Amino acid sequence: MAGERILAVDDSATVLEMIKSVLVAEGYEVLTAADGAEGLDVARAERPDLILLDVMMPALDGYEACRRLKADAATAEIPVIMLTAKTQAAEQKAGHEAGAVGYINKPFTPKDLVAQVREFLGE
Repeated sequence: MAGERILAVDDSATVLEMIKSVLVAEGYEVLTAADGAEGLDVARAERPDLILLDVMMPALDGYEACRRLKADAATAEIPVIMLTAKTQAAEQKAGHEAGAVGYINKPFTPKDLVAQVREFLGE
């Protein structure tokens, strides 16, 4: 059921471009933000259907950005999937405690990305 809006937040322009090109090809509308603070602003303004949120970003990391999204009534219901190179159970637990519904480990393939997005959008 493509057509949903997805917000990708990552401090790597290369990662954002890959996510955008893969998901646009699948029929999704993709919004991007280069850091956690910008991601919060875009999420509040655009109300995406799903947020892909990098964990390791300068200034405002993914965990804190996720906590703020979940604390804001305007964005609390938007599912968040964390993107991270940290695959330890403790990091995944921290993401879930911050309010994330899932994890995609970096590096990921386009196929993995699409499968996860579809799963969390209930497709």
